[in-house]
Amino acid sequence: MKILIFGASGMVGQGAVRESLLASDVTEVIIVVRKELDLSHPKLRQIVSDDLLDLNQHRAQLKDVSGCFFCIGASSSGMSADAYRKLTHGLTLAVANKLFAINERMVFVYVSSAGADSTERNGRMWARVRGQTENAILRLRFANSFILRPGLIQPLHGACARTRSYRVLYRILAPVLPLLRWLAPGIVLSTQLLGEAMLGLLRRGASVRVLESSGIRALVQQSPGMNPAQHDRAAPCVT
Repeated sequence: MKILIFGASGMVGQGAVRESLLASDVTEVIIVVRKELDLSHPKLRQIVSDDLLDLNQHRAQLKDVSGCFFCIGASSSGMSADAYRKLTHGLTLAVANKLFAINERMVFVYVSSAGADSTERNGRMWARVRGQTENAILRLRFANSFILRPGLIQPLHGACARTRSYRVLYRILAPVLPLLRWLAPGIVLSTQLLGEAMLGLLRRGASVRVLESSGIRALVQQSPGMNPAQHDRAAPCVT
């Protein structure tokens, strides 16, 4: 498989890159970034551009991509409704449409958020925008498309949130995450588990196209040789 990843510098994207590079059935990982990452691997290729939509010149690289993991996202806190919609809906759909024009045979996996509202009528602005974005992606005629709605995510293997407030939050929650996993194993995920789930969607698909946290965990549990409990012992993000 050949994997394309947007948002590789973010916490979820870092997990997706790591698991893709480790996967024996992945031959190449292409990341699209505005600034080159300090990361080197024989499978890794970096497309560095200030304009994430400047993809036409890379058609040859992208025409045989198996799947795209779109991990770009932001909290609505401190953002105007217009700015949040432009980033969450505008950028995501612009990229998705560009990729569809280049290679409609790929699988598109969009990392959304728990609480997204697919009815598009929720009183919370961010939930409506997320739901609108999800619905628009599912209407595109890729080979397949899936929506992941994780809630609480534990950063592992050095993956860290770019936002300082998130890093502080994860540091505060670190001591209680084992208890939360025991009380509600379907809610707390990890960057490793999310990365494995994305790869699982390319390999085997899923019976539903929108997966909440419990469905994401179940997808990995059903994968041969995968044990989500092993993720709990992985090294956490150090901030």
